[in-house]
Amino acid sequence: MEFKIEKKGTNKAIIEVEVEAEKFEEGLQKSYLKNAKYFKIPGFRPGKAPRSLIERAYGEEVFYDDAIDYVLNETYPKVIEESKLEVVSRPEVDIVQVGKGKSFIYKAEVYVKPEFELGQYKGIEIKKIEYPVAEEEVEHELEHLREENARFVPVERPVENGDIVTIDFEGFVDGEPINGGSAKDYELTIGSNTFIPGFEEQLIGMNKGEEKEIEVTFPEDYQEPSLAGKKATFRVKVKDIKVKELPELDDEFAKDVSEFETLEELKANIRNRIKEKNDQKAKDEMIDAILEKIAQNTSIDIPEPMIENQINYYVEDVARNLQYFGMTYERYLQAIGKTDKEFRSQFRERAEKAVRNNLILEKIAKVENIQATDEELQKELERLAKMYNLEVDKLKERLSEDDIEYIKEGIILNKAIDFIYENAKIISEDNQGENQEN
Repeated sequence: MEFKIEKKGTNKAIIEVEVEAEKFEEGLQKSYLKNAKYFKIPGFRPGKAPRSLIERAYGEEVFYDDAIDYVLNETYPKVIEESKLEVVSRPEVDIVQVGKGKSFIYKAEVYVKPEFELGQYKGIEIKKIEYPVAEEEVEHELEHLREENARFVPVERPVENGDIVTIDFEGFVDGEPINGGSAKDYELTIGSNTFIPGFEEQLIGMNKGEEKEIEVTFPEDYQEPSLAGKKATFRVKVKDIKVKELPELDDEFAKDVSEFETLEELKANIRNRIKEKNDQKAKDEMIDAILEKIAQNTSIDIPEPMIENQINYYVEDVARNLQYFGMTYERYLQAIGKTDKEFRSQFRERAEKAVRNNLILEKIAKVENIQATDEELQKELERLAKMYNLEVDKLKERLSEDDIEYIKEGIILNKAIDFIYENAKIISEDNQGENQEN
């Protein structure tokens, strides 16, 4: 087998492959063994007729299709491996020569990772971004802890806004029960707007043990089309009424909810955690700004399949999340009134940016000879094993060579990100001149 490569622009290649006649003959024989049973030849049982008789009766090309597929599947992956081309699309194949006793020649046109010259990527100047910890953030986190540790205390009085009520309910439309419209011992916070408009408000003033019929109307844009705009009646019984009682913010509270002895120690810990989060957010935004400046100085002709593959990743992620909530992607598109094409189009700019940044980082890693060390790989495997609650050796058993390469690529990209950040000039507002943070 021989092949030659012709580059077409910065992101395409045409590969011409010549395969020896014996390989195509091998494909013809395999095609015959696979398909002989489908041809009727007088005097022979299905699948027993000689190949030569079938070819004489049905034409010499009768076994060509499967033979061509066989040769392509056998040779194309080897060509890509030997050529070291970084192919990012399916090949468009054109058969140049085919026939018995002849070498089999085909051309495969593919998109490849684009060739480009890097613009300036060291010494990029950007403004320093900082997010100081606001006291409101600490207070918000403390309130969240109070909410998590709240007690629910029964009360003997009518329902008020903010109460937690336990109810039985059954819904009807036109006198018929609503599918999925009933429940027993359902806990509802009044004012949470969990139910359709008007439902929760009509529970206010009811007493424990009281039963009542509530009239409501489903919204016109309700997620279940058969109920949209319909009037409904709900039979409701209030079984219990509770109020939320928040714990006092004091040293005892700190001891109960954390490993700290005092409230001030707990606050300091919360403040440090918020600072770490804010610092990471600021760093991410500065890295994004650095990449944006590098991209402005770097011209890349991104292959369309790379953008489409990235969009596919985003859409599949949305579909997985929807499935978690019991909704299909198709039903979601119906609900938001968009076609698949329209929905995908909103990810295009984001996908193009992600692909562009990855190409830039890969190029920087190559130029700067950034590698993933064995120690770094082991550390990442330990992190993943912990995430999936597995022993490292068990995780390794499940990972293919491609999986390991993917993990290494992630390490290299992260190191390339660190490299451009460490080599940037980060200017503080109070010192616009030479203040280089890294």
